[in-house]
Amino acid sequence: MGRQSSSGLSSAPSDIPGLTSAASADLTERAGTKTSIQGKTGSRKRKAESITQSVKKTKRAGAAAKVPYAGIPADEAEEAPKATPKKGKKPYEIEMEEDTEAEVTVTKKKVQRKRKAKEDLEAEAMPLAVRTVGSKLLVGAHVSAAGGVHNSIANCVKIGGNAFAVFLKSQRKWANPALSTEHITLFKAACKTHNIAPSQTAVPHGSYLVNLAHTDAARTTQAYDSFVEDLSRCQKLGIKLYNFHPGNSASSTHEEAIAHIAGNLNRAHADPSTGTVITLLETMASLGNTIGGTFDDLASIISLVNDKSRVGVCLDTCHVFAAGYDLRTPETFSTTISAFDKVIGLKYLKALHINDSKAPLGSHRDLHANIGTGFLGLRAFHNIVNEPRLWGLPMVLETPIDVAAADGKKDEDRGIWAKEIKLLESLVGMDINSKEFVELEESLQKQGIKEREKVQDQVGRKKAKDAKGKTKGKGKRAKKQKSDDEGLSEDE
Repeated sequence: MGRQSSSGLSSAPSDIPGLTSAASADLTERAGTKTSIQGKTGSRKRKAESITQSVKKTKRAGAAAKVPYAGIPADEAEEAPKATPKKGKKPYEIEMEEDTEAEVTVTKKKVQRKRKAKEDLEAEAMPLAVRTVGSKLLVGAHVSAAGGVHNSIANCVKIGGNAFAVFLKSQRKWANPALSTEHITLFKAACKTHNIAPSQTAVPHGSYLVNLAHTDAARTTQAYDSFVEDLSRCQKLGIKLYNFHPGNSASSTHEEAIAHIAGNLNRAHADPSTGTVITLLETMASLGNTIGGTFDDLASIISLVNDKSRVGVCLDTCHVFAAGYDLRTPETFSTTISAFDKVIGLKYLKALHINDSKAPLGSHRDLHANIGTGFLGLRAFHNIVNEPRLWGLPMVLETPIDVAAADGKKDEDRGIWAKEIKLLESLVGMDINSKEFVELEESLQKQGIKEREKVQDQVGRKKAKDAKGKTKGKGKRAKKQKSDDEGLSEDE
């Protein structure tokens, strides 16, 4: 893919017609004097006439004869000078006080606003990092599609990404406007401009509302319709991979939920509007009602899917670690990859979500951390990016980018993603015993120490509470059993 240095956003015009430097100086010099505009043509007559009419209307209304300058929004203009027609003159032949100075001031403000708008657009278009050409990795992030799905391409390029995830519609509501033909055209044009192949690099994320495991008829229809509509959007955009959370079995048994998911997938794959889009089951962090917390769950779903070419898996590094699959050392990483291959099959692995974890191994807490700052640590990601079998798969960052601003409010810093993309790319072939790696590893671990300690304390307290509850439960059951035994003895 080619290297790009801009997102293609256009700039605001910088020239302001109607005010030359000489005219500005002349107007300023004459400010404060009474200037007759009698005999003048063009815009001044129209302004004067407008002001006169406004004054008359105001007087008729019984209000004070104060009006804003003609053509200037009331919230931007200062109070207009009083204007009184002279006897014997036409209504538009009035004398103004200091209007030239005010016009110059307002014009200067407009120039400053336009210059600022131009600078903002240029800054927005400037890439935070240049895309790496020829890398073994396809790394990017889950970017915004605000304003239209086509904007996701500019947002991907801005952070130097070679892959991306995006929501194709709002993930927090059921009703959404249809994907417009214009946005489809703009999306494809942006991909062509920036040499991005959406069929290989894009991994849209499904709505959080959709639960394909729910067995209630009404809920099934609602979730299925939303799901298929997203697949149809992928087909129209030329996107081949679509990632979603399998769902939960709150309405049924675990086995019934798995069968229900597979049934919905079979129905969706048979729908012509979905084309050949591959549906990716995401690995999850939790157990209990959640489907996908184990490799066995995903394997069970895949086994029930009729068209195996239309199903795959997206492995989330934070999720599998929290679920108990270790990735931190070459040995544990190899064990986990081997387990995936044995239970599911590496041929089904189509994409990865690259996130560190604020929670420890096997905690079942879904808490994403920035690369190298969590319990996974930098070595886990060194293992991942140096695994040849994962090269060429889209790797999508979902790491936190919220930062505290000076006023205390949180704002997004996409520069974090730009740096993490370069960090992951730099790890390919890096010696873990080198001074560069060791210092980087220590620095990142230091950054996340407070968050790790906080979550570790929470996990420890929960374990202690659960253990205490189990002990009490065992005590109650033992006491009840003893009471039952004693009662039985008395009866005997």
